[in-house]
Amino acid sequence: MPNPYSGGPDRSMIDLVGGDGGEINPAIYVDEDIYRRELEQVFGRSWLFLAHGSQIPETGDFVSTYMGEDPVLVVRQKDGSVVAFLNQCRHRGMRICRTDCGKARSFTCSYHGWAYDISGRLVHVPLEQEAYHGEIDKDAWGPVRVPRIASFRNLIFGCWDEAAPDLETYIGDAAWYMDVMFDRSGAGSELISGVHKWVIPCNWKLAAEQFASDMYHAPYSHLSAVLASLPDDASPADADWPQEGAQFRAPRFGHGTGFFASERGWEFNVNTMGRTIVDYLAGKYSDAAVQHLGELRGRQITGQHMTIFPNFSFLPGINALRVWHPRGPQEMEVWSMILVDSDAPDEVKAAYRDRITRMFGTSGIFEQDDGENWVEVQRVLRGHKTRQTSLNASMGKGHTEDRSEYPGIVSGMFSEEAARGFYQHWARMMAGQSWEELAQEPASACGKPDSGS
Repeated sequence: MPNPYSGGPDRSMIDLVGGDGGEINPAIYVDEDIYRRELEQVFGRSWLFLAHGSQIPETGDFVSTYMGEDPVLVVRQKDGSVVAFLNQCRHRGMRICRTDCGKARSFTCSYHGWAYDISGRLVHVPLEQEAYHGEIDKDAWGPVRVPRIASFRNLIFGCWDEAAPDLETYIGDAAWYMDVMFDRSGAGSELISGVHKWVIPCNWKLAAEQFASDMYHAPYSHLSAVLASLPDDASPADADWPQEGAQFRAPRFGHGTGFFASERGWEFNVNTMGRTIVDYLAGKYSDAAVQHLGELRGRQITGQHMTIFPNFSFLPGINALRVWHPRGPQEMEVWSMILVDSDAPDEVKAAYRDRITRMFGTSGIFEQDDGENWVEVQRVLRGHKTRQTSLNASMGKGHTEDRSEYPGIVSGMFSEEAARGFYQHWARMMAGQSWEELAQEPASACGKPDSGS
């Protein structure tokens, strides 16, 4: 398949994923021009996860993070609100703050000493009278502020685009599935053990799409990890991957999730998450979740993987949280966090800390499997012919299911429906479609040919 990207016609972006997301041009993982356009059209317009509220509970608490490759500071204000602004001094562009997180009364650039308060207002310029003759307008030279900040279930998001829909609309039907992790009992959630960070030489979309849609890899990529975690008296059948479940594709905006929905799913998860956590999620401690969310979400859904487009992913039940920060077309920085219910017993929180570190941490058993796959895909794409060979994402196409118990577009657990939704929305954003156009459900999501509009 020839590379249609020429930096020109909008249609070239739609064609990169075959119109409906089912045929992928590998250029989307390697092309520098596509990546630069992606920073503008995708990361410059989408709602992006910034922080969890538990990271900045008090006035002056802050975290340093990124929106695409733009560094930002996210700071709790005196009135309890949150502001975010570029971590960039307006004098010569130096990073204002080089600390990952903390508490501050002000931020002072270490290059020339310009100082900003916690709202991002320039409050001090050294030698202001002698060097600037009192003529600098400090109100005009604060760092660029993120214009839109909103929270959902104590998850703080930011967006550069004033035309984007509000956060609740953007999340849409995905909220129903997110609550399995972020609003399990109504008591809220919190992060523990800080933020773990590492770099993987691969494109960020490989990870984000997998978490949105790909249960298909798990029985093969993770077989050795499952076998290694089985007790000595286990039978080979205990390693068989459950097949009862479903996949959700957001009708618009690119979100997706998949999950088990059976008792077999819980027993299977004992191997990876341990008895303490499974008993907490499916045993007596699940009564509050059932009362709050109902039986289906409170006790039956497990083994879940999910992405909120573009780069915020998580594993409900397992409770590992990910942000895939892009670092060029062939590299990403992974930020990993552990989330627990605020009202969970201490022994459950300790079990989560232990199990996620062991299974999904920097050197976790499952984490290594995924990273190896993504790195090898990227290495293969160094070739000339491999970059011209289209990739198939057609699994389950035309076979969505009428499942009234689940919101959104639903298919079987082994499907690429959510992957197609992810790539189709990506392509439409890359094509420069307005939010009014993006808010329209694409025809191909209903099993009809996409018009590319």
